[in-house]
Amino acid sequence: MKGQFLTDTGQVRGHNEDAGGIFYNADGQFMAVIADGMGGHQAGDVASQMALKLIGEKWQECNELSSPEETKEWLVKAIADVNETVYQHAQNNEECHGMGTTIVIAVCIDDVATIAHIGDSRCYMFNEAGFQQITEDHTLVNALVQSGQISKKDAQEHPRKNVVLKALGTEDQVTADVTSIGFEQGDKLLLCSDGLTDKMEDEEIAERIKENDGELHEAAEQLINLANERGGEDNISLIIIEHGLLGEEGEREC
Repeated sequence: MKGQFLTDTGQVRGHNEDAGGIFYNADGQFMAVIADGMGGHQAGDVASQMALKLIGEKWQECNELSSPEETKEWLVKAIADVNETVYQHAQNNEECHGMGTTIVIAVCIDDVATIAHIGDSRCYMFNEAGFQQITEDHTLVNALVQSGQISKKDAQEHPRKNVVLKALGTEDQVTADVTSIGFEQGDKLLLCSDGLTDKMEDEEIAERIKENDGELHEAAEQLINLANERGGEDNISLIIIEHGLLGEEGEREC
């Protein structure tokens, strides 16, 4: 697997509440994580960094996972444990009250990717069949779209489009959505915060990845630059993962 992580504060905010990274477990298996923090008094960056650190440590200590079912079980438990720790930290520290974070995780083992998410940070698949969103946003506007009350076009301009209905760390218990999909050589995954998807249509994102086939860093830079050119009101973070030859070393950049 090859992976490229990039994050940018954007053009407006004074600090970065996003966090992300690429990790390998004890058996060399690959995991990528993007988290987008929220909360007052700059506590959003505490939540996202804490979630990233804890899930990364758990993965680095994890032994080989041999099936998608085993991977799903690991993710569900690990996320529940991390959620409890972040929630308790928020309860015990007044300056962190109400903090939380979205999270999207991809564990890529052989020809299967297992995706877990909470909130509105997303995962997309790019392969011969096209560019497809794998995750469903846990947001107010997406709930309205699914219930037929508004259209997808209306959702893009809705004044409450960034209202998240579920996040990690805001309640004592939370359940992530987890799914496994085929992931074959040459396929790509994109994990990203809403700082990217609020500024670009899916077709535009796909085109930048296609134009820079095999050049993950260039594709990531172009996507972040374009989001910034269009205002960059939010932090922007993404990881592009390409299924390559087994044993390939992942690329990492903060």
